[in-house]
Order: sequence, then structure tokens, then C-alpha cells
Amino acid sequence: MKTLIASLQLQPHPEGGWYREIFRSPTSLDTPRGKRAALTTIYYLLGEGQISRWHVVESDEIWHFYAGFTLELFAYDPQTRKLTTYRLGDFESGGQSVAIIPAGVWQAARVVSGHALMGCTVAPGFDFGDFQFVADVPDYVECFKRELEAYSVLL
Repeated sequence: MKTLIASLQLQPHPEGGWYREIFRSPTSLDTPRGKRAALTTIYYLLGEGQISRWHVVESDEIWHFYAGFTLELFAYDPQTRKLTTYRLGDFESGGQSVAIIPAGVWQAARVVSGHALMGCTVAPGFDFGDFQFVADVPDYVECFKRELEAYSVLL
């Protein structure tokens, strides 16, 4: 994994794992949160034992599986209280190569074993001002006492 991190020039991501932005659209859009690039894309790598902590982004995000082992991606809609689990890369068991997380939906991820190299595309483009850890969302604890209790290890 160290070779992959070095060859892709990845750096630590605040939510866990490793990343590098590979594209930021020169086209900008006006959003309620200010001007944003129309689209951004990153490499995102999770190694064994690493997690993508529960977080929320105020733009739509598309996860693309590139290489490695199965990634479990969790999406929780706090409005409907529905949890969806995606298995990216687990093709022999019906897994997917792409998953879409709508704006405002909470998300977290972990690798089943080994590592998983992903791409994450965000539109309107990613800005850390539009990113929040779920642990900083008011009243998040109530959800983790009920439907998300088994996933609190991803906080």
C-alpha cells in the first residue's frame, strides 16, 4: 500500500484514509453556500483497519471502485431514517462498481479486508466548508442509540 500511496501522491484525509484531488472543474457555479467548482474528483484509498468516519457533504457524491478489495459504504438519510449499504467491488456476490450518495445524506465506509482504491466525484464541487463530521451534527447521538447503533464504531 505504501507504493500505491507514493505513486498516486496521496496525503492523509481528515475522515480517514488517503486522498488526492485529481480534477477541479474550471467552471464555477453559484450555490447557497457560495461559488463552487462545477465538479471535483479525488482518488481515495482505505487500507485495512482504516475507516471513512461518518460525515455529511452538502453536494451529491459518486463513489467509483477502482481496485483492491470489497468496500462497505453506508448511507443514512436522517430525514427518512433509512440506512443503505453498498458493497463496492464485490462483483462475485452482486456488488457494484458505483454508488451515489445524495447531498445531505450521512456516509461512512470501511474495507472488508486489505485495501480499496476508489474515486469520489462531487457536484457541485467539493469544498471543506460543505463538509461536516456527523459527530458535530446536533442530536446525532439519538440515531446511534437506535438504527445506527451497530455502526457507531465508524464515528
